[in-house]
Amino acid sequence: MKRFLLCPILLLICMMGMLQSFGTIATAQEKPAEPPKKENEFEQRKALYLQISSLTGIPWYRLAAIDQYERTITKVRPKTRKQLGEFVSVFVTEPGWTGELNPDTEDQLPASIRWFSGIGRDGDGDGLAKRTSDTDLLYSVADHFTHFGPSEEDFAIGAWQYYHNTRAVQRVRQFSALYAHFGRLELFEHAFPLPIGTNYSYRGTWGTSRSWGGFRIHEGTDIFANYGINVRSTCYGIVEIKGWNPYGGWRLGIRDLNNNYHYYAHLSGYEKNLRVGSIVKPGQLVGFVGSSGYGKPGTQGKFPPHLHYGVYRDSGLIEWSFDPYPLLRQWENSERRQLRQSNH
Repeated sequence: MKRFLLCPILLLICMMGMLQSFGTIATAQEKPAEPPKKENEFEQRKALYLQISSLTGIPWYRLAAIDQYERTITKVRPKTRKQLGEFVSVFVTEPGWTGELNPDTEDQLPASIRWFSGIGRDGDGDGLAKRTSDTDLLYSVADHFTHFGPSEEDFAIGAWQYYHNTRAVQRVRQFSALYAHFGRLELFEHAFPLPIGTNYSYRGTWGTSRSWGGFRIHEGTDIFANYGINVRSTCYGIVEIKGWNPYGGWRLGIRDLNNNYHYYAHLSGYEKNLRVGSIVKPGQLVGFVGSSGYGKPGTQGKFPPHLHYGVYRDSGLIEWSFDPYPLLRQWENSERRQLRQSNH
């Protein structure tokens, strides 16, 4: 009886070995080696995005968007996620990589990983699907998206099937649009929200109490200035929200590539061409200082004119505010230095 039970198991092991041998040979022949490392991490990442794009047909800016979204989530969840690759931030759990029912949680054999429906793939042609390889990580995720069509809607469906999270779908689409628009990865410069040299004042007011509409804390910094002073984007980003809010009046929300939401409130108006989905860069005009809010649409003048500026960080499930005052000081001082240097 034991011999009869062993036969199917031995046959399965032999079949998996044959599949692995065939997969290793095919992979080594079809996929190019990992590109040589460069000194600049942005260059390394861009080279890898282009390489995987040429293999899979997925545009490089979509691969960059997925990787950057994963990077932002790892940053806010360091205890449950870790950097697996050297400079790619794609994160896949061990069961997700090797397959939920795979008894070998450290399996690197592409054929057996496929057998157990794991996501792990061999991207660099060395015959192994290594969870710590930048190329294998990115190729494995890209392989998932090859099962969907090339349109933006197809990409959104693929992102939903991968993340099962509407926030994640929105973020990777936003990041993809930014990378496609600017054509580069280095999009992390900042500007002060009001023009340097204009008459304004501010101090740290984050966390102080507010009473209108019920007790709450102040989730930002108030920058007091005259009506109509230009309000500028502090970052490279995409307009996520525009319109009236009873608390913030005419307000604006811009999402950047660090997955931070920049909130501008109490505006008197917007730049005329600004729309939800508009792509902006640091220093670009987005609106004007006002005193709107604390009531129904159009309410003005319940407080002195100022810009309420807040920043919120996305954990993938919720967002929370943090004090923007240190950032504002840093951006203001940096811009002042640049202006002094340009005038000499």
